[in-house]
Amino acid sequence: MLLSGAETRSMIQHALQERFIMKMHRLSVLIVIMILVTPMVAAGQKQPVRPAIKDKCPVCGMFVAKYRDFVAEILFKNGSYAVFDGAKDMFKYYFNIKRYNPAQGKENIEAIYVTDYYSLNLVDGLRAYYVLGSDIYGPMGNELISFGKESDAREFMKDHRGKSMVRFQDVNNETVKALD
Repeated sequence: MLLSGAETRSMIQHALQERFIMKMHRLSVLIVIMILVTPMVAAGQKQPVRPAIKDKCPVCGMFVAKYRDFVAEILFKNGSYAVFDGAKDMFKYYFNIKRYNPAQGKENIEAIYVTDYYSLNLVDGLRAYYVLGSDIYGPMGNELISFGKESDAREFMKDHRGKSMVRFQDVNNETVKALD
Protein backbone atom coordinates (compact mmCIF):
# COMPACT_ATOMS: atom_id res chain seq x y z
CA MET A 1 0.00 0.00 0.00
CA LEU A 2 1.40 3.34 -1.04
CA LEU A 3 0.98 6.37 1.19
CA SER A 4 0.21 9.79 -0.11
CA GLY A 5 2.69 12.62 0.44
CA ALA A 6 0.48 14.15 3.14
CA GLU A 7 0.23 10.85 5.02
CA THR A 8 4.00 10.34 4.83
CA ARG A 9 4.63 13.86 6.16
CA SER A 10 2.14 13.27 8.95
CA MET A 11 3.83 10.02 9.98
CA ILE A 12 7.28 11.65 9.92
CA GLN A 13 5.98 14.60 11.98
CA HIS A 14 4.45 12.23 14.49
CA ALA A 15 7.69 10.25 14.79
CA LEU A 16 9.71 13.43 15.26
CA GLN A 17 7.30 14.67 17.92
CA GLU A 18 7.65 11.39 19.81
CA ARG A 19 11.47 11.62 19.67
CA PHE A 20 11.33 15.22 20.90
CA ILE A 21 9.04 14.23 23.80
CA MET A 22 11.39 11.39 24.78
CA LYS A 23 14.42 13.73 24.71
CA MET A 24 12.58 16.31 26.81
CA HIS A 25 11.60 13.60 29.28
CA ARG A 26 15.25 12.49 29.61
CA LEU A 27 16.34 16.11 30.06
CA SER A 28 13.70 16.64 32.76
CA VAL A 29 14.89 13.55 34.62
CA LEU A 30 18.50 14.77 34.41
CA ILE A 31 17.54 18.20 35.76
CA VAL A 32 15.65 16.67 38.68
CA ILE A 33 18.65 14.47 39.52
CA MET A 34 20.98 17.50 39.43
CA ILE A 35 18.65 19.45 41.70
CA LEU A 36 18.57 16.60 44.21
CA VAL A 37 22.28 15.73 44.11
CA THR A 38 23.87 19.20 44.09
CA PRO A 39 22.85 20.10 47.68
CA MET A 40 24.16 16.74 48.89
CA VAL A 41 27.57 17.38 47.32
CA ALA A 42 27.70 20.91 48.75
CA ALA A 43 26.50 19.73 52.16
CA GLY A 44 30.06 18.92 53.18
CA GLN A 45 31.04 22.55 52.79
CA LYS A 46 29.55 25.14 55.13
CA GLN A 47 27.86 27.82 53.05
CA PRO A 48 28.28 31.54 53.82
CA VAL A 49 25.50 33.38 55.62
CA ARG A 50 23.77 36.49 54.41
CA PRO A 51 24.07 39.11 57.16
CA ALA A 52 20.71 40.09 58.61
CA ILE A 53 19.78 43.74 58.94
CA LYS A 54 20.33 43.48 62.71
CA ASP A 55 23.77 41.79 62.56
CA LYS A 56 26.51 43.93 64.07
CA CYS A 57 30.25 43.59 63.77
CA PRO A 58 31.43 42.27 67.17
CA VAL A 59 34.61 44.35 66.90
CA CYS A 60 33.36 47.85 66.03
CA GLY A 61 29.58 47.58 66.50
CA MET A 62 28.66 48.72 62.97
CA PHE A 63 25.66 47.16 61.22
CA VAL A 64 27.23 44.80 58.68
CA ALA A 65 24.39 44.56 56.13
CA LYS A 66 25.03 48.18 55.12
CA TYR A 67 28.52 47.24 53.90
CA ARG A 68 27.93 44.15 51.74
CA ASP A 69 30.89 45.07 49.51
CA PHE A 70 33.29 44.34 52.38
CA VAL A 71 31.53 41.64 54.42
CA ALA A 72 33.67 38.99 56.09
CA GLU A 73 32.40 36.13 58.23
CA ILE A 74 33.51 33.35 60.50
CA LEU A 75 31.24 30.30 60.75
CA PHE A 76 31.51 28.00 63.73
CA LYS A 77 30.97 24.25 63.88
CA ASN A 78 27.98 24.67 66.21
CA GLY A 79 26.11 26.71 63.58
CA SER A 80 26.76 30.13 65.11
CA TYR A 81 28.62 32.83 63.19
CA ALA A 82 30.18 36.26 63.41
CA VAL A 83 29.95 38.81 60.60
CA PHE A 84 32.19 41.80 60.05
CA ASP A 85 32.17 45.03 58.07
CA GLY A 86 35.57 44.16 56.61
CA ALA A 87 38.46 41.72 56.66
CA LYS A 88 40.41 43.97 59.06
CA ASP A 89 37.83 43.55 61.84
CA MET A 90 37.52 39.85 61.01
CA PHE A 91 41.26 39.46 61.60
CA LYS A 92 41.07 41.48 64.85
CA TYR A 93 38.38 39.07 66.04
CA TYR A 94 40.31 36.02 64.82
CA PHE A 95 43.50 37.01 66.68
CA ASN A 96 41.57 37.84 69.89
CA ILE A 97 38.64 35.44 69.61
CA LYS A 98 38.33 34.82 73.37
CA ARG A 99 37.97 38.56 73.96
CA TYR A 100 35.01 38.85 71.59
CA ASN A 101 33.46 35.42 72.02
CA PRO A 102 34.67 33.54 75.14
CA ALA A 103 32.58 30.47 74.22
CA GLN A 104 34.48 29.94 70.95
CA GLY A 105 38.04 29.22 69.95
CA LYS A 106 39.94 28.96 66.68
CA GLU A 107 39.51 25.19 66.87
CA ASN A 108 35.72 25.69 66.59
CA ILE A 109 35.92 27.59 63.29
CA GLU A 110 34.40 25.70 60.39
CA ALA A 111 34.79 28.29 57.62
CA ILE A 112 35.94 31.85 56.97
CA TYR A 113 34.61 33.94 54.09
CA VAL A 114 35.60 37.34 52.74
CA THR A 115 34.09 39.39 49.93
CA ASP A 116 36.02 39.41 46.66
CA TYR A 117 36.44 43.09 45.79
CA TYR A 118 35.74 42.66 42.07
CA SER A 119 33.06 39.97 41.95
CA LEU A 120 31.43 40.88 45.31
CA ASN A 121 31.05 37.15 45.95
CA LEU A 122 32.05 35.58 49.24
CA VAL A 123 35.20 33.50 48.80
CA ASP A 124 37.15 31.18 51.09
CA GLY A 125 39.03 33.53 53.41
CA LEU A 126 41.74 30.96 54.11
CA ARG A 127 42.61 30.80 50.40
CA ALA A 128 42.03 34.46 49.53
CA TYR A 129 44.63 37.04 48.55
CA TYR A 130 44.69 40.29 50.54
CA VAL A 131 46.07 43.60 49.30
CA LEU A 132 47.43 46.08 51.83
CA GLY A 133 48.13 49.78 51.50
CA SER A 134 45.88 50.63 48.55
CA ASP A 135 43.98 53.85 47.89
CA ILE A 136 40.66 52.06 48.52
CA TYR A 137 39.17 52.35 52.00
CA GLY A 138 36.67 50.08 53.70
CA PRO A 139 33.97 51.11 56.17
CA MET A 140 36.58 51.42 58.95
CA GLY A 141 39.28 53.16 56.86
CA ASN A 142 42.42 51.30 55.76
CA GLU A 143 41.44 47.76 54.88
CA LEU A 144 42.74 44.42 53.68
CA ILE A 145 41.11 44.21 50.25
CA SER A 146 40.31 40.58 49.47
CA PHE A 147 40.30 38.57 46.26
CA GLY A 148 39.62 34.98 45.30
CA LYS A 149 42.18 35.07 42.48
CA GLU A 150 45.81 36.12 42.62
CA SER A 151 45.57 37.70 39.15
CA ASP A 152 42.76 40.00 40.34
CA ALA A 153 44.76 40.99 43.41
CA ARG A 154 47.78 41.84 41.23
CA GLU A 155 45.63 43.87 38.83
CA PHE A 156 44.10 45.72 41.78
CA MET A 157 47.57 46.47 43.19
CA LYS A 158 48.57 48.14 39.90
CA ASP A 159 45.32 50.09 39.59
CA HIS A 160 45.06 51.17 43.24
CA ARG A 161 48.68 51.54 44.38
CA GLY A 162 48.63 48.50 46.65
CA LYS A 163 51.83 48.10 48.63
CA SER A 164 51.76 44.35 49.24
CA MET A 165 49.77 41.18 48.75
CA VAL A 166 49.50 38.56 51.48
CA ARG A 167 47.71 35.30 52.16
CA PHE A 168 45.67 34.48 55.27
CA GLN A 169 48.57 32.74 57.03
CA ASP A 170 50.80 35.80 56.43
CA VAL A 171 48.51 38.20 58.30
CA ASN A 172 49.31 38.75 61.96
CA ASN A 173 48.33 41.14 64.77
CA GLU A 174 51.00 43.64 63.71
CA THR A 175 49.73 43.65 60.11
CA VAL A 176 46.25 44.51 61.34
CA LYS A 177 47.39 47.12 63.88
CA ALA A 178 49.37 48.90 61.15
CA LEU A 179 46.06 49.53 59.32
CA ASP A 180 44.58 51.54 62.21
